[in-house]
Amino acid sequence: MLRVLVDADNVIARRLQPVLTLLGAVTDDVQLTASGRPQALARSTWPPGSVLLPHAGWQRADAALAEAYRPAEDPLILISGDGDFALLVDRHPGPVLVVSGAPSGRLRDTATIVDPATEGVEPIRQWLAANGIAAAD
Repeated sequence: MLRVLVDADNVIARRLQPVLTLLGAVTDDVQLTASGRPQALARSTWPPGSVLLPHAGWQRADAALAEAYRPAEDPLILISGDGDFALLVDRHPGPVLVVSGAPSGRLRDTATIVDPATEGVEPIRQWLAANGIAAAD
């Protein structure tokens, strides 16, 4: 299983949508949870089965994502550059990929970082394959 946490307030839709499209082609089980302002969630097309947690107000979306997270050895993709998630990423027992255009230094120290706006989704596809997760072409 692949676990994905999306901080929709922290990543712009044009950076997020190519990743969501790729995740929609993953043939393994994907557990995607996204949180953010309703307007931010509405800007993207989410893969079937995504859990969307609309929240507004300072840190409420972050808290909702942290609450939805359950430690497991499954690979984790965090789509956010917010340093508030650094401890979660650091303590995750499995491999972690952070998708962000401007990740905090704390995230850069603990995970693999990919910016789909400059690198495309191929590095994400390669990371998935390296972790035993298939994505249809």
